[in-house]
Amino acid sequence: MRVADSITDKLNAAFAPLLLEVRDESASHAGHGGATRDDGSQGETHFHVRLVSQAFDGVSRVERQRRVYTALAAELSGPVHALSLAALTPAEASRS
Repeated sequence: MRVADSITDKLNAAFAPLLLEVRDESASHAGHGGATRDDGSQGETHFHVRLVSQAFDGVSRVERQRRVYTALAAELSGPVHALSLAALTPAEASRS
Protein backbone atom coordinates (compact mmCIF):
# COMPACT_ATOMS: atom_id res chain seq x y z
CA MET A 1 0.00 0.00 0.00
CA ARG A 2 1.23 3.47 -0.85
CA VAL A 3 2.14 5.69 2.09
CA ALA A 4 -0.38 8.35 1.02
CA ASP A 5 -3.14 5.72 0.99
CA SER A 6 -2.18 4.52 4.45
CA ILE A 7 -2.21 8.09 5.78
CA THR A 8 -5.62 8.70 4.19
CA ASP A 9 -7.11 5.49 5.57
CA LYS A 10 -5.85 6.10 9.11
CA LEU A 11 -6.96 9.72 9.26
CA ASN A 12 -10.41 8.86 7.86
CA ALA A 13 -10.82 6.17 10.51
CA ALA A 14 -9.55 8.29 13.41
CA PHE A 15 -11.21 11.64 12.68
CA ALA A 16 -14.15 11.17 10.24
CA PRO A 17 -13.02 14.33 8.47
CA LEU A 18 -15.28 16.70 6.58
CA LEU A 19 -12.27 17.44 4.37
CA LEU A 20 -9.01 15.54 3.99
CA GLU A 21 -6.23 16.44 1.59
CA VAL A 22 -3.04 14.38 1.57
CA ARG A 23 -0.41 15.77 -0.78
CA ASP A 24 2.95 14.12 -1.48
CA GLU A 25 5.50 16.95 -1.61
CA SER A 26 8.55 14.69 -1.81
CA ALA A 27 9.58 15.83 -5.29
CA SER A 28 10.16 19.37 -4.06
CA HIS A 29 12.59 18.04 -1.43
CA ALA A 30 14.77 15.94 -3.72
CA GLY A 31 18.40 16.04 -2.71
CA HIS A 32 17.81 17.07 0.89
CA GLY A 33 18.05 14.86 3.97
CA GLY A 34 15.20 12.40 4.25
CA ALA A 35 14.10 12.74 0.62
CA THR A 36 15.33 9.22 -0.13
CA ARG A 37 13.78 6.32 1.80
CA ASP A 38 15.89 3.70 3.58
CA ASP A 39 15.44 1.31 0.65
CA GLY A 40 16.93 3.91 -1.73
CA SER A 41 13.64 4.76 -3.45
CA GLN A 42 12.41 8.30 -3.97
CA GLY A 43 9.10 9.82 -2.98
CA GLU A 44 6.52 9.35 -0.26
CA THR A 45 8.74 10.92 2.39
CA HIS A 46 7.33 14.47 2.67
CA PHE A 47 3.62 15.16 2.99
CA HIS A 48 1.22 18.03 3.53
CA VAL A 49 -2.09 17.16 5.23
CA ARG A 50 -5.10 19.44 5.51
CA LEU A 51 -7.65 17.88 7.84
CA VAL A 52 -10.98 19.43 8.84
CA SER A 53 -12.89 17.57 11.51
CA GLN A 54 -15.49 18.20 14.19
CA ALA A 55 -13.29 15.98 16.37
CA PHE A 56 -11.06 19.06 16.81
CA ASP A 57 -13.79 21.28 18.28
CA GLY A 58 -12.58 22.50 21.68
CA VAL A 59 -9.14 20.90 21.22
CA SER A 60 -5.95 22.97 21.25
CA ARG A 61 -3.76 23.05 18.16
CA VAL A 62 -0.97 21.22 20.00
CA GLU A 63 -3.35 18.46 21.09
CA ARG A 64 -4.70 18.14 17.53
CA GLN A 65 -1.16 17.59 16.28
CA ARG A 66 -0.51 15.04 19.00
CA ARG A 67 -3.64 13.12 18.01
CA VAL A 68 -2.71 13.11 14.33
CA TYR A 69 0.87 12.05 15.13
CA THR A 70 -0.48 9.21 17.28
CA ALA A 71 -2.74 8.04 14.46
CA LEU A 72 0.22 8.12 12.05
CA ALA A 73 2.87 6.74 14.42
CA ALA A 74 3.91 3.90 12.10
CA GLU A 75 4.35 6.20 9.11
CA LEU A 76 6.21 8.85 11.09
CA SER A 77 8.61 6.29 12.53
CA GLY A 78 9.20 4.76 9.12
CA PRO A 79 8.87 6.15 5.62
CA VAL A 80 7.66 9.68 6.40
CA HIS A 81 10.47 12.15 7.04
CA ALA A 82 8.37 15.33 7.24
CA LEU A 83 4.70 16.15 7.74
CA SER A 84 3.22 19.61 7.28
CA LEU A 85 -0.14 19.66 9.04
CA ALA A 86 -3.20 21.89 9.08
CA ALA A 87 -5.68 20.36 11.54
CA LEU A 88 -8.76 22.58 11.61
CA THR A 89 -12.25 22.73 13.03
CA PRO A 90 -15.07 23.33 10.53
CA ALA A 91 -15.42 26.91 11.81
CA GLU A 92 -11.70 27.60 11.30
CA ALA A 93 -11.79 26.09 7.82
CA SER A 94 -14.70 28.29 6.79
CA ARG A 95 -12.66 31.39 7.70
CA SER A 96 -9.62 30.37 5.68
